[in-house]
This record gives sequence, structure tokens and C-alpha cells, in this order.
Amino acid sequence: MERQGAPLGPYRATKLWNEVTTSFRVGMPLRKHRQHLKKYSNCFTAVEAVDWLYDLLRSNSNFGPEVTRQQTIQLLRKFLKNHVIEDIKGRWGSENLDDNNQLFRFPATSPLKTFPQRHTEIKKTSTEYFSKDRDSIFKLRNLSRKTPKKRGLQFSQENTEKINHERITNEDQENVPENKEISQEDVEDVWRYVTMIYLQTILGVPSIEELINPNQVIPQYIMYNMANTSKHGVVILQNKSEDLPHWVLSAMKCLANWPRCNDTNSLTYVGFERDVFKTIADYFLDLPEPLLTFEYYELFVNILGLLQPHLERVAINALQLCCLLLPPPNRRKLQLLMRMISRMSQNVDLPKLHEEIGTRSLMINTFSRCVLCCAEEVDLDELLASRLVSFLMDHHQEILQVPTYLQAAVEKHLDYIKKGHVKNHGDGLVVPLPTYSYCKQISAKEFDEQKISTSQAAIAELLENIVRSKSLPLKEKRRKLKQFQKEYPLIYQKRFPTTESEAALFDDKPTIKQPMLNLRNPKLHSLRY
Repeated sequence: MERQGAPLGPYRATKLWNEVTTSFRVGMPLRKHRQHLKKYSNCFTAVEAVDWLYDLLRSNSNFGPEVTRQQTIQLLRKFLKNHVIEDIKGRWGSENLDDNNQLFRFPATSPLKTFPQRHTEIKKTSTEYFSKDRDSIFKLRNLSRKTPKKRGLQFSQENTEKINHERITNEDQENVPENKEISQEDVEDVWRYVTMIYLQTILGVPSIEELINPNQVIPQYIMYNMANTSKHGVVILQNKSEDLPHWVLSAMKCLANWPRCNDTNSLTYVGFERDVFKTIADYFLDLPEPLLTFEYYELFVNILGLLQPHLERVAINALQLCCLLLPPPNRRKLQLLMRMISRMSQNVDLPKLHEEIGTRSLMINTFSRCVLCCAEEVDLDELLASRLVSFLMDHHQEILQVPTYLQAAVEKHLDYIKKGHVKNHGDGLVVPLPTYSYCKQISAKEFDEQKISTSQAAIAELLENIVRSKSLPLKEKRRKLKQFQKEYPLIYQKRFPTTESEAALFDDKPTIKQPMLNLRNPKLHSLRY
């Protein structure tokens, strides 16, 4: 079952829960079953439910083929706890469900989860945000501007630079001083603004504030994550107390470089690598909050909707920016963790760490909840986190690298301010921000009309190029025009409505073809005598 996924926006996890529970309730086959010499109608066994839901989740673009059977059982237990299903005697509220022949049924009603009330402050408008409480150099004007609804566009560095380097006009630039001094607050505002406008463009949402509060975009984190990196792109922390403990780093290097354990002098023994792995897992699982933090949970869950083949590039670019928002210690831990589990999952020399599941699945199952998790228990947390960690493993090098286009865009904005391209409106200085050109969705009818008119205009232009070409020999030009007339007679006739207009092109009189002589075939007399 291919799905486009729930639309981006708040409470996406709740929307996905409602989608899955509805699909399960509508699609799960029901039939008669016999148990303890008694017949029950319109029910199903736990095994049948696991089989059906397992196939549903694996074919759903929001979860994907990484979903395991055990995760499917865990989800069914959540169904039983939340009264999406009940046992054959009407009991629910526990998680007493296993992969067996126990009978279950649907209750008379299957309540969908309601969306919680958002805890909102007095919401700042986009224009007010950067001028509140102090004289700011900005008024954020474009965050509520419509952006493309179609998120399948390729947002590469070249596209980014094209969007950012639109022509900036300023009517008063001749009357303002140059080389204006910029405060640190101004620099931070530029970083916040540029990051948010790019994230909004990539995700294709009308307003980025639907997914993240501007207060959650901390420019100091972005600036630090961009500027303080090793040659491998990993964040370097100035405060070593915020870094991973030395014994955890040593253990991670040991497994990442197995069997070249150069960073440890410990004598190995049978099962040594399993103990080292457990040590690492215990540390990360005991962290007070996930590496992507609780406050960015909604943002990353929304990006999960982009983890589809035709939107893979969009997802990578979105994750690249979102990971810059993390506190530097979190970003460093995430980088080192992804490097380790990626290497381990590809290392054929590493002994098997689990009796039943492979190394890759073990990495995903073990570390998913310490990467993405909601502060309040969400029933789909494990599935959503597994999907994201799997994608991060495969693309971590690109996602966790520093985006150079962002640095260039910020420098361009700052240079614009330094040259004094500002206006004073009394409430503070306002920068005339660049105009961004976005795609606009059109109807199918308009598309067809534009397709025809655009194509015909291009073909007519091609004809005109042939006509005006001075490099083409006369014979070659005749040949091309004859070929064009054959392929596009209507466009050719519009350009040359009469034979005289065609002849004028070659400074020649129109040739009149002589009528063919009506010659009859001579009769063949019989050769017989």
C-alpha cells in the first residue's frame, strides 16, 4: 500500500496513529474461529493480526521495510491498551498480546486520538518577531509567504544559491552611509532568519512556525556547529565536560574499528565485543533526553514524511539544516554514534552481537529511542524513530556535514547590511530583504494550455533561427525548411502564409511546377503468334 504520508504540520504522530488504526480496522480480515469447542464470528487471531499489520507497515512510506515483526507486536499491544482492539471476551487496557492464536475483535467503536490543545503564547507575527524588545535591524516579512506545495523539487546547493541570490533592489542606497557596524545581535538575527527561510522553502510549508517556534531556533548553536568542526566534520567542544566520557569514546572506537582496537589495551575474551556494545548502549539509553531533543520532536517527525525515494534529496537537505539546530554536545554525540553504528553494520569481521537478529537491525532497535523520542509517551515512537535512524545511518555523512550554501547566504546578508542598505522607520532599522521566487501550483488545465503554448513558441523560435541564420548554406537552409514544413505544417504556414513570402526569403521567384504529362502505358502485345 503506497501512501504519500500525512501532510506536514503539528501533531503529525497523532495523525499517523489515526491513519494506521483506521487502516487496520477497515482492512483487517474477519472470520469465524473455534476456540474451546465454541465458535466466534467476526474475529481474528493475534498471528493473523501481526501478519496483516506487518505487511501494512512495511509497505507504508511513513514506516518502510525496516519495520520488524517484534515492533508490529509492540504496536498491537498498544492497540489493545488503547481499546483499538479487545480480546474475545471484551477485555482491554493491558498489553497482554503475543504472537499466538489468542482471539481478538474490534470494539463497537474505535475512538481516534484527538489533537491536544497547543500551549500557545501570544503569538508573534513574522514581522514583529525580530523587532520585539529592542531596536532590531530586521523585520521578518516572508515567513508566511506561500511556498511550493509540491515537495519533490531538487533542492541542491545550486538551487539554493539561485533562490538566495535574487536581485536585491534598494531605492535609497545612494543616500545611506557605507561600512555600517553590525552588532552581535544583528549577526545572530541573520543566522536565525536565513536558516528558517531555507527550512521553510525545503519543506514547502506556508509558514515554518507551523512546525517550529522561532524561539527554538538558537543562532548560537547554528554558528557553533558551523564553525567548530574537525577535518571529518565532527563538532569539537570547547567545554570537555559536555563531551562523551573517555571510556565511552574508547569503547566506540574499539567497535567502530574492529578488529583494529588500537585505543584499548584490554585483553579480549569470548563475548568481549558484546560487553563493550552493552556498555555503549547503556550510556546512550541513560541520557536524560534523546539526542534530537524533546523540543524538536514534531519537526523531525514531519521530516519522516519525506523519507520516500522521490523525496530523498529533499529529506537529506531538511535534516541537514535541522541537525544544525541541535545543541553542540548533542550534535557531536549524534555524529559519533552514527559513524559507529554505520561502520559496525557494514563490518563483516565483527562477531555477531545477537543470536537472532543481524547487526544493522540490532543497531536500529537499540539506539532508536535515544535518538528520537517524545517527552510524553507516543504509541508510534519506536516505529518512527527506527525509520529515522535507518535513514540517518545510510546518509549520515551528507546530513551531518556543514552546508556551505548557508554560510554564503548569511555572508551575503551581512555584507548587504554593512554597506548600509537599510531604512529607518522610527521603530528600528529595517532591512529590505531579498525577493524569493517560488514555484506556484497550477491546475491541470492551465498546465496543458501552457505546455502547448510553450512548446509551440519554442518550435516557432527554432524556425525563426533557421530563417535568420547566416551561416547555413542556401541549399542546407532549403533542406531544413522543407523538413520543418513536413513536421510542423501549421507553424510553417503561419510564418510563410503564401508562396511569395517563402520565395522572398531566397530572393527567388516562386517556381511553378509544370503539370505532369498524361502518358499512358503502351500496350504490350502478346508475344504469341
